[in-house]
Amino acid sequence: MHGILILVLQRFFYFAVVIGLMVLIHEFGHYAVAKLLGVRVEQFAIGFGKRLIGFRRGDTDYRINALPLGGYVKMSGENPMDERSGDSGEFMSHPRWHRFLIAIAGPAMNILFAIFLLTAVYTRHYEHAAFMDEPAVIGDIEHGSPADKLGIRRGDRIVQIDGIQNPTWEQVEIKQLLSANQPLSFTVERDNQRIQGSVVPIAVTSDDAGSAGWYPPVIIGDLEPDMPGAKAGLREGDKIVSMDGQPLASIQEMIDHLQQTKSKPIQVDVERQNNKLAFTITPVLADTPGLTEKHYRLGFSMNKVSKLTFGNAFAQSLVTNRKNSVLLLELLGKLVQHKASIKSFSGPIGIAQKAGEAAEEKGWIPFLMFCILISLNLGIFNLLPIPIMDGGVILLLFIEGLMRRDISLPVKERIYQAAFVFLILFAAVVIYNDIAKTIGPRLP
Repeated sequence: MHGILILVLQRFFYFAVVIGLMVLIHEFGHYAVAKLLGVRVEQFAIGFGKRLIGFRRGDTDYRINALPLGGYVKMSGENPMDERSGDSGEFMSHPRWHRFLIAIAGPAMNILFAIFLLTAVYTRHYEHAAFMDEPAVIGDIEHGSPADKLGIRRGDRIVQIDGIQNPTWEQVEIKQLLSANQPLSFTVERDNQRIQGSVVPIAVTSDDAGSAGWYPPVIIGDLEPDMPGAKAGLREGDKIVSMDGQPLASIQEMIDHLQQTKSKPIQVDVERQNNKLAFTITPVLADTPGLTEKHYRLGFSMNKVSKLTFGNAFAQSLVTNRKNSVLLLELLGKLVQHKASIKSFSGPIGIAQKAGEAAEEKGWIPFLMFCILISLNLGIFNLLPIPIMDGGVILLLFIEGLMRRDISLPVKERIYQAAFVFLILFAAVVIYNDIAKTIGPRLP
């Protein structure tokens, strides 16, 4: 019981650090632009609730509150329901384009933070699976899976999936991930013939991530220089086809085979630039990254790790953040169309669990990558056209700009009330799902 309590407190701490930092960055965006444009900021707060400590400078009370879960900026006259005095320092006294800049500054700060922090990470550590950029040639089919039932075979190449022509494995992975229990059109090429079909990926995680049961081949990423694989002549990009004459379906199958043969020499057949090569390699008992026990290994990873120059790191950061943004928006679109489950979203409990897991991994990269993802998601979510949120404020400003007059206060009040109820209900459903995913597997 004591251990569980410590774990809960640790994860709450990491949750508070991540959410607190991301919300603080968000609110600083609002604060900086508001001050720049002459809007009076009454409070810049870290946390919520009762004021603990702080100081006043000018019109602003800089304070730390009792609940350190984020923060907020309170601008004079920002609530449209408040009576307007006409004071030039009030938020509502400023032109719409000023209010637009203040509203968009918060999400923009989160998105910019994600871009530049990921750039910094990539200059030190750029890691990605070797197979992700490769054509989607199927290396393994899970027995009894949706793909297996449709007659898909090893060696088939996916040449179309959900309208994407000649997809990479990364594109296939994203499509099946977002399509649990939903039909997904595809075309595979086999012996110069094309076979069209529709597969329904099944949900394989508590977050309802989809899987069709087809998997990429084993493609070598980084090689450890003093290990048997590199010494025998294996290279980055080699596709392992078979071991000891048996087709190799997955990296796990290779690991299991090595633990059985131990230090006995094995034959490894690979494809390299359309050429077939054979190697005889003797595995060694060695440390395994991320594990405490030693295993028999050849000494390679399916991931490639490198350091990028600042320019390349920035360009790759833009690409990665764009992909993650599109992925989130596509997931939201599927949710609206009832093609995705609300279980795909995590609330405070789920975020705390993932923050704790990332912090507990070796090194600082996993935790920073989690922070980057949360910052990006916070920026995107706040741009959604939901009143109360920044995107809703921007939408109402756009409508008022077209009307050339302000929306009446009674109408605004009803809009904000409906949005508030919607957000409370959404939060309640997400938290309920968090609890269900946490305790569900433990129930008899």
